[in-house]
Amino acid sequence: MTLKLDSLTIYNQQLDTSKPLLTLNSEIKSGEIVSVMGASGSGKSTLLAAIAGHLMLPFSKTGSIYLNGNCIDELAPYERKIGLMFQDPFLFEHMSVAENIGFALAQNLQYATRSKHEKRRHIVQMLASVGLDEMANRPVQSLSGGQQSRVALLRTLAAAPKAILLDEPFNKLDPETRSHMRAWVFNKLKEGGIPTLMVTHDSDDAVAAGGRIIEISSC
Repeated sequence: MTLKLDSLTIYNQQLDTSKPLLTLNSEIKSGEIVSVMGASGSGKSTLLAAIAGHLMLPFSKTGSIYLNGNCIDELAPYERKIGLMFQDPFLFEHMSVAENIGFALAQNLQYATRSKHEKRRHIVQMLASVGLDEMANRPVQSLSGGQQSRVALLRTLAAAPKAILLDEPFNKLDPETRSHMRAWVFNKLKEGGIPTLMVTHDSDDAVAAGGRIIEISSC
């Protein structure tokens, strides 16, 4: 699997449109984590929005995005099969831990025709892999920040994304939890062979990712 950004250029139409906010050429290979670093206002989150298909005015883009060799510029966000993980878990509070993961699993064609029992067993296995199998029926509000982050990543992985975008995913965790979660998330992504692009302002996150680091400056 590969994620390729071919002269992807972001513009802010409220500013000087002759000067791009950022331009990026990069090919992210299977299991590789590329980090994009920059200060607030440099366009990091806007870059992820463009890749995921959520770019909105006043921003616009030129260039192309390829996933496994196929251009996805004209695809709707849900058709791109790109997972997103933010600094906030954004879990569904009206659902249990297992139901949150099951919501994403329903988008995984491999499990579309499986029975409820098989899906449930797979969800419990996923939770067991991160030490949360006893919490399948718990409300997500009862989990700690680190536990919610683990559930958020499991939900992202359950949908079988072809690439993953990380937007400051560890920013709200305490230092000890942050270090543990960082190692766990990066290992999971590398084991899954998923091309990953992470934006962060924290150099420790970028170094821990173990991949290329791209620095962008604010306009």
